[in-house]
Amino acid sequence: MHIWRINLRTRSLSRESVPPSWRSIGGRALLARILLDELDPTCDPLSPSSKLVLAPGLLVGYNLSSCDRISIGAKSPLTGGIKESNAGGSTALQLVRLGIKALILEDSPQGEDWHILHLSPAGVRFEPAGEVAGLGVYAAAPILAERFGDPPAAALIGPGGEMQLTAAGIQNLDKDGVPSRIAARGGLGALMGAKHIKAILIDGREGQDPPAADPAALKAARKAYTTALMAHEQTRVYRDYGTASMTMMTSTFGALPTRNFTSGDFELAEDISGEALRDTILQRGNKCDPSHPCMVGCTIQCSNVFVTQDGGTTVSPLEYETIGLMGSNLGISDLDAVARLNYAVNDLGLDSIEIGAALGVALDAGLLDFGDAERALELISEIASGSDLGRHLGSGAAAIAQAYNITRVPVVKNQALSAYDPRAIKGTGVTYATSPQGADHTAGLTIRAEVDHRDPAGQIDVSRQKQITMAGYDSLGVCTFASFGYAADPGVIPALLTAIHGWEPDDAPLEVLGRACLAFEREFNRRAGFTPADDRLPDWLSTEPLPPHNAVFDVPPEELDTLFDWEAS
Repeated sequence: MHIWRINLRTRSLSRESVPPSWRSIGGRALLARILLDELDPTCDPLSPSSKLVLAPGLLVGYNLSSCDRISIGAKSPLTGGIKESNAGGSTALQLVRLGIKALILEDSPQGEDWHILHLSPAGVRFEPAGEVAGLGVYAAAPILAERFGDPPAAALIGPGGEMQLTAAGIQNLDKDGVPSRIAARGGLGALMGAKHIKAILIDGREGQDPPAADPAALKAARKAYTTALMAHEQTRVYRDYGTASMTMMTSTFGALPTRNFTSGDFELAEDISGEALRDTILQRGNKCDPSHPCMVGCTIQCSNVFVTQDGGTTVSPLEYETIGLMGSNLGISDLDAVARLNYAVNDLGLDSIEIGAALGVALDAGLLDFGDAERALELISEIASGSDLGRHLGSGAAAIAQAYNITRVPVVKNQALSAYDPRAIKGTGVTYATSPQGADHTAGLTIRAEVDHRDPAGQIDVSRQKQITMAGYDSLGVCTFASFGYAADPGVIPALLTAIHGWEPDDAPLEVLGRACLAFEREFNRRAGFTPADDRLPDWLSTEPLPPHNAVFDVPPEELDTLFDWEAS
């Protein structure tokens, strides 16, 4: 494996040996270490001095179900701190087939022309973006396929990234060539846009499968993992209902964001639930699919393909986070309406969480009414037009709040809260507050922890362990749902790392990886100027009771400051 470093100004590629300090880490931990080692944390995140890193996890490429995720990272244009956003699809697998441990994009091209990077065993080609510049991702992807012969993998941006909007993500192709797997959070698409790269095509068809130190041991460990994963009851739940299964669960806890986080219980939640979604998909048939894998070989198949009743919109997947932020949060109870909003945001290459939260703030600003899906679509069209209003919305919840003098803003470190209200699930609130990533449920969701979620006691410990664990999984390239298999058989991860890499791993390699990753991220943010004052939720979450349980976020600030005390040990 090598580091591929592409200088966009000189159009040059260097293939470098992996430094010793980078060899035993991957994915999220590796990109954090690269940024800490090489980037000035005080730089302008959209300047030529900024870097964009793509890093497959340590288990990518070995035919392990749900373990081919890509970590993409940079100094976030949205938060101003470090940001890792990961996605499924084929990007990570194809990078590994080219022998790439990490891809680093440096500097910026001269001039205003847009480019496509084409990666293959021969190296990199700079191609003119030509006819795809300015297009949405759904129109751009088939043109790229026709021009380059169905590239096995691509990471591309939509108009939101081209406009350098700080809610822009980076779309990745799924197994069917659809640009539906978005590394959404943190505005990383804006950085790719600042570097004038419309798409990165990765063709590893003439590459090689990554080697394993002990193929027989890998086969045995793979079998043990697959057996544990398929035996877990949650695997079946996610295959049948996907992430939308969380809708009613979150509502039961009184934590479903409703009408701009003014309630945790949406009276029409059942209409947008996982059960309703599955029933609708099965009734419509045709192109609909309730169980769709986003990665080749995934046995969980938690994704879906949803087609609106009129057949005019197909979106894959319709996820819980989108249902929460663009459904109940906006007072919208129609899955077709949510799907149209989702499609429009996807096509622009934007984060549906951030845009959903921004539209919620727009409600307080009087720009639309609760339940008005058509007006919400009109506002998304404003983003596409590049109007001042659209640019505020496309830059996220904090930006639209600042433009309209709204003080009740659901953000931490400038990034919108995910679809779990932290007043009713306080461990996740601790994660939102303290994670180096900003408000992000994927950094440490605690909803399945066996605790009283409305009791502030013990939430620090719950969040700490979840944050460490998730940083570890992100460094392995593992989907969070694959964790059910790994948790059922704790010996599998050490066995896999030994069989694949020939290491003698620590007794708890997942925790070692996770702690190292978080330490890198926190040090980067410290150098960027972050202080404990940034590890806080907005004050209104501590003073505004959340119906139906009238919960407030009341984990003491001094306890939040203890979460990372282990760093000094």
